[in-house]
Amino acid sequence: MEHPAYRHLELTRDGKVTTVTLNRPEVRNAIGEELHQEINDVFRALDADDECDVVILTGAGGFFCGGGDLQWVLAMNGDPVYSAAGIKMGRDLQHTMLHLEKPVIAKVRGAAIGLGCTLAVFCDMVFATPDAVFSDPHVNVGLVAGDGGAVMWPHLIGYARAKRYLLTGDSLRGSEAAEIGLITEAVPDEDLDTVVEEMAGRLAAGATNAIKWTKASINASLRAIAGVVVDLSSQFEHATLMTNDNRRACEAFLAKERPVFDGT
Repeated sequence: MEHPAYRHLELTRDGKVTTVTLNRPEVRNAIGEELHQEINDVFRALDADDECDVVILTGAGGFFCGGGDLQWVLAMNGDPVYSAAGIKMGRDLQHTMLHLEKPVIAKVRGAAIGLGCTLAVFCDMVFATPDAVFSDPHVNVGLVAGDGGAVMWPHLIGYARAKRYLLTGDSLRGSEAAEIGLITEAVPDEDLDTVVEEMAGRLAAGATNAIKWTKASINASLRAIAGVVVDLSSQFEHATLMTNDNRRACEAFLAKERPVFDGT
């Protein structure tokens, strides 16, 4: 299957394994409107690609993904129509990833922040270096964790721990994330490529239908939960995109200052 040319994604193929690389290293692979749409498009395309049985998701330049591009978030602030389109992209991506039957492996170096962290934890396996950073700091920019954190963190690490991290935006190192079950395994940097390639090759050489339908069965209860949580959290995230707190936070972070919130 021929894939279109993507501006911010790089696709490589090794047999039945397709590697998707987020490719905006100059901004730590931050996700703006165009890249977000490309991510949505590529997962739909891979779902229909009979030449692909396993997907590896990673980032260029020593970073996985620094999260949503704050310039894009700021552009959505206060604009109900434009922001609704952005929220819909996020909601569609979550549902696409949960319905994709082919196994997806995240290979994480550097930062996996916000939407970048969501992309990682929505994958079926996550291998990261011990010093990789995982964080969902939506609240620190005045937003609800509506792009998937409210779905996946409680599912993976339990409600008590999830609230501790999602309500503060605090970060975890790869070694800590593996210890509490947020990710699959922390792997030394020099071994990471080999470990991911070997797992992808093992899955690609396995019983394809058995593997993908086992994944679908495991995800069945998660999809049911996500159907409720994604819709509600997306609505709340859209509401917070209308707030002054979100605008102030984006402006402060872009100016390398600490935001001050007043609840408006």
